[in-house]
Amino acid sequence: MRAHVSSILLGVRDMDRARQFYTEGLGWKVQSDFGVSVFFASGGASPVGFYSREGLAAQVGTDEEGSGFSGLVLTYVVRSEARVDEVIAEAEKAGATVLNRAGDLPWGGYGGTFADPEGYIWSVGYSSQGTDQPYAE
Repeated sequence: MRAHVSSILLGVRDMDRARQFYTEGLGWKVQSDFGVSVFFASGGASPVGFYSREGLAAQVGTDEEGSGFSGLVLTYVVRSEARVDEVIAEAEKAGATVLNRAGDLPWGGYGGTFADPEGYIWSVGYSSQGTDQPYAE
């Protein structure tokens, strides 16, 4: 198995709220809407979409009632500290909960984190130490 993710599918409790957060709040464009799932235009990267939490849990054979930190963090790498600040501010304005304001990180980078309205954690970061990073923008 290669180190590759074909798509990222988030199980959400409120499809309308999730759609509003990502489209109106963050400006994402819907690529495909299948009613039970929605995928966003990814510009060639791994596509991100969402599915009802109940339906997705049933599909993968688990209980939908999870709590606490899941151990999953979605990472969004940008090309400047200023863009980190902008993305965190955009997410907060859209209804995200800022978990860590942007600042210097222990390993030398710069970043911050937020949780979307469903509780999924996004880490937004920048590092001047590498030139071959998987930049989102």
